Amino acid sequence: MHRILVRITTLFSLAVLTVTAWTLAVVSPAAALDPFTGYLMAHFIGESARGEQIYLAHSKDGRNWTDLNGGSPVLLSTVGTQGVRDPALVRSPAGDRYWIIATDLRIASGTSWGDASTRGSKSLVVWESTDLVNWSAPRLLNVAGAIAGAGDAWAPEAIYNAATGDYVVYWATNSAMNGVTKHRIWYVRTSDFRTFTAPQLYIDRGTGQGIIDTQIIEVPNSLGGYRYYRASADGQITIEGSNAILGSWTRIGDLQHLGISNGATGGNVVEGPMWAQTNGANEWNLWLDQYATGRGYMPVTSTNLGSTQNFRTRTDYSLGATRKRHGSILNLTAAEESRVLAKWGASAPLRRIQSYNFQTRYVRHANLDVRIDASVSPAQDAQFRVVPGLANNSGYVSFESANYPGYYLRHYNYDLVLAPNDGSTTFAGDATFRQVAGLADASWSSFQSYNYPTRYLRHYNYLLRVDPISTTQERADATFRITS
Repeated sequence: MHRILVRITTLFSLAVLTVTAWTLAVVSPAAALDPFTGYLMAHFIGESARGEQIYLAHSKDGRNWTDLNGGSPVLLSTVGTQGVRDPALVRSPAGDRYWIIATDLRIASGTSWGDASTRGSKSLVVWESTDLVNWSAPRLLNVAGAIAGAGDAWAPEAIYNAATGDYVVYWATNSAMNGVTKHRIWYVRTSDFRTFTAPQLYIDRGTGQGIIDTQIIEVPNSLGGYRYYRASADGQITIEGSNAILGSWTRIGDLQHLGISNGATGGNVVEGPMWAQTNGANEWNLWLDQYATGRGYMPVTSTNLGSTQNFRTRTDYSLGATRKRHGSILNLTAAEESRVLAKWGASAPLRRIQSYNFQTRYVRHANLDVRIDASVSPAQDAQFRVVPGLANNSGYVSFESANYPGYYLRHYNYDLVLAPNDGSTTFAGDATFRQVAGLADASWSSFQSYNYPTRYLRHYNYLLRVDPISTTQERADATFRITS
């Protein structure tokens, strides 16, 4: 999470949330999965109008990253504060279910860090998927509501705990205990990211030292040492080891010798540690957000997590065009990587929908209404991904917005709008169209409504709707061309 460490009093330490990375439960799940072939990073980009949403980046080598979805967000929060930070990406041990959990916070709305930490959301935002590319609508998980005096719930992570057969979700909450107000790490257990146990204190550094960002990675037992390693931003970047997620942890060291800290001793001040094991190698990169200088993430590498002395900085990496803020990295199987790239990579091009009888005009959304306009600005308002139909993927298509991912063109009372997919059968039918030969020109296309097959997509006074078509004028209004 983007942390600004501020001493409010000697008893209060405020960290602004950059990205808590998702806990990468790499090793146990790997036994049930195909070999890993790539990497996926979930992150946010900052406090701009749309910076606090879910962004994705892809890498083949774990060091050099390419922005997905053309650098636009892939998921938007429509709940809580309608902004998210610190996304954590979680995979089930069988590799058949995924979750994204994130901080419910939008600094760009005008709130202050003080208000956000003392009177902020006590819930996390959760998305769920069975394939890593089609996600549920977001929902809120009120994990901190039962903590006395809780001011927030920041920088969540989650890891599967084989000892209990469920997930440990952990995050930072600012609250008073024993006369000291600061951020501490709390946890709950859950099997479905819907219901959960009562919150329990997980990490408290003592005195006035707060802690917000922490992340656990699991390593193969065959490597010796500990089964789990934890990196925490607690004044230093502290590395700990344990053989039980909810057991006792042993301090291994920190990164002071590299001139890296979390603000306690100057040097390169960082936050938001996120782990990633190099595919097929006994090597780990710990990515650290250089928030104090604005340089973004940098990796430090280790081949033996049992000692911090072998960590080394590296310069052979690149982060793509967008600024990567506190997030998480998931090692991808070939099947997962193929699906992700097909959805958001170069193989999922953006398209425009051109009017046949007003050829300088293109279909665009404006305040969630849909019309045809010329000289659309921003250009992304007139860009869509033509995807298999939500209600029928054989011969039908749906139109997903480029800059409002998860939002589709759908008819409502025959009027066309841009709306978020709520997962309902009705929405899927309203957002699905059969692409047929153009009613005015067979070299163009027309789009027949899936659930009202006597009606077609057409414009009327430049506004889009679905109507029965009979006249020459109506056939021209209902004819379009999909262009690059």
